[in-house]
Amino acid sequence: MSDLSSLFNPRSVVLVGATDRSTWSKMAFDNLRLLGFEGPVHLVSRAGGMAHGQATYKSVTEIGEPVDVALLMLPITAMGDALRDLGVAGIKSAVVLAGGFAETGVEGRALQDDLVATARSLGIRLLGPNCLGFINFNTGGVCWTGSMRTPPLRGGISIVSQSGAVATVMKHFAHQHGIGLNVVAATGNEAVLGLADVVDYLVDDPATRVITVFAETVRDTTLLRRAAERALRLGKPIVVLKVGRSEITVQAAQSHTGSLVGDDSVFDGVCRQLGLLRVRSIEELMFTAALLEKTGVLQGEGVAVLSASGGMGELAADYAHLEGVSLPGLAPTTLAALAAALPPMATPANPLDLTGAVVNRPELFLDCMQALEQDPAVAVLVCVFDVPTDLNNDWAPFAVGSLQAIGRFKPQGRVRFLAISNTVKYVSDRSRAEIETAGMPYLPSGLDVGMRALRHALRWSAQQRVGAAQAEAARARVDSAASLPASESEAMAFLAGAGVPVVPQVLANSEAMAVSAAATLGDGPVVLKIASPDIAHKTEVGGVLLNLQGAAAVAEGFRRIMASARQAMPQARLHGVIVSPMRRGGVELFVGVRRDEQWGHVIALGLGGVWIEALQDVSLRVLPVSPGEVRRMVDELRGARLLNGFRGAPPVDLDELARIVARIGDAALALGDSLDTLEVNPLLAEGERIEALDALTTYR
Repeated sequence: MSDLSSLFNPRSVVLVGATDRSTWSKMAFDNLRLLGFEGPVHLVSRAGGMAHGQATYKSVTEIGEPVDVALLMLPITAMGDALRDLGVAGIKSAVVLAGGFAETGVEGRALQDDLVATARSLGIRLLGPNCLGFINFNTGGVCWTGSMRTPPLRGGISIVSQSGAVATVMKHFAHQHGIGLNVVAATGNEAVLGLADVVDYLVDDPATRVITVFAETVRDTTLLRRAAERALRLGKPIVVLKVGRSEITVQAAQSHTGSLVGDDSVFDGVCRQLGLLRVRSIEELMFTAALLEKTGVLQGEGVAVLSASGGMGELAADYAHLEGVSLPGLAPTTLAALAAALPPMATPANPLDLTGAVVNRPELFLDCMQALEQDPAVAVLVCVFDVPTDLNNDWAPFAVGSLQAIGRFKPQGRVRFLAISNTVKYVSDRSRAEIETAGMPYLPSGLDVGMRALRHALRWSAQQRVGAAQAEAARARVDSAASLPASESEAMAFLAGAGVPVVPQVLANSEAMAVSAAATLGDGPVVLKIASPDIAHKTEVGGVLLNLQGAAAVAEGFRRIMASARQAMPQARLHGVIVSPMRRGGVELFVGVRRDEQWGHVIALGLGGVWIEALQDVSLRVLPVSPGEVRRMVDELRGARLLNGFRGAPPVDLDELARIVARIGDAALALGDSLDTLEVNPLLAEGERIEALDALTTYR
């Protein structure tokens, strides 16, 4: 099932259910002609005769020559026989148009299960059902029952969508804005082949430079993770638009596809971890992909902007600030070169206003871009410019002269160059021809969406350079635990054995033992906590006492905790109390691992107390994680400044913190699939001292 090249790059196609009475059939046939498919196109109709001006076969078994893919445009009742005919004919790939399967409920699910069983028994790869099909713009191979814009625009961006309608919107949007495509695949119900299978194929497809995804759910998270990690190593971006941010969306998506959408916050963490660029709109999706296709890996963070309008430069600076994109100050040599090129009323700066002088001197674009290219802080050069269209006679001499001047700029070193429109712009046939003649990398996204796309490209470029090494580091082998810790003391001992620093603990089952334990821990105050495998939340049963000083206080504390726990939970097994030294100061962090139904064990890192409870300030990743990945998690926290020596406190050793959190993640994996949650709360961090003060494990 893994080799999908004969499906998405077919040499021959058969349309099963071909008839002049069907709009689906007519569009599928016309699309093959429109894209210039050069291989044989066979038609099958049970009634025989002619369809679309071509003779038909009554069965695929009559064709008598190899066929790579079949498009099945049949009612559900005819699907089983059609698949068996494909099996006899040796056809191994099929696209199923019909709906009425798992997306409709229990009965439809049973029909889909029968379809899958038949296909698998015959070794047939199914795309669908409930699926518009696929398009390969570069080869002309197409089994697509939807409409097509002309002329076809070929490029290196591929689309994978779980919605055929959204795939249609995406490809039409791309055409409208001059963005060329490679493969477009709608996966429908994903009865056999799913989104992850197609992404996995496209990662290795040499004609695909950027992969775009519209997802409602991810069924095969393991395969998608492997594909994403491989894409990161290969330098192939994956841009994702996934629904599920609201409860209404979750319900709607489930009724559409018949599947669970999953935890959106977990998916956010997965995207950051795997280098997937998550966007929030189709516009952002397609323009981010188009930008990345033009630039590839960016070689730095600094962006310089020049424009014929001071106001648009100011907007660019605001958009950059909102997206965290750096517009660095320019070097003295750059400022001097700009001053020599600009008219006296212009001020050399970043962003750069060329002023109205550019109307009479379009070459100012070229002169100033050549000066900015030499600045050591500049990695990306953005020229704000609208390529004319066929509207309102906007091919004025100034526009034509500016287009030619900008087109002559060809950066030679590490700097990447983009021309970005002021606002979102339509690209006409003439616009596209002039852009291609000039060889200008043009993004008609407008500055707002364009700056968002640039932020994605900068983040991906930074992670792409280090992501593969981090992924490999996180794959270190984790040995299984010999036994599963149940109580807090067992969990803390287990963490200590995994290399996690833990606060000293002594288990005392009598007043005398508690007093003795407190004395052995030093002269300072101690903490007492109930020790019971049946009590997870100790404070709720009066099972925690803080800051106890002296033998009398410790003895009284022991009695109080034991009595309170017995009263609150009479059936609980009480092993005594845990005695630990009282810790003061530092920053309390929360580290928790839980099992996600889709992605497996997920680790959460956040600042403790109000930060995680009220503000939901937490970063998530799928295990395993490397220390480098944990550092990125720390940087994502809104309260990260508290770890950097806030208000005179000693800064936390973030490298050591990252190593410890990664060890907690490895320890969780060692507990196996039965682990439901592992919580370290708090993990206290102060300077170089980082300790787990409490731990909890639960199992499925």
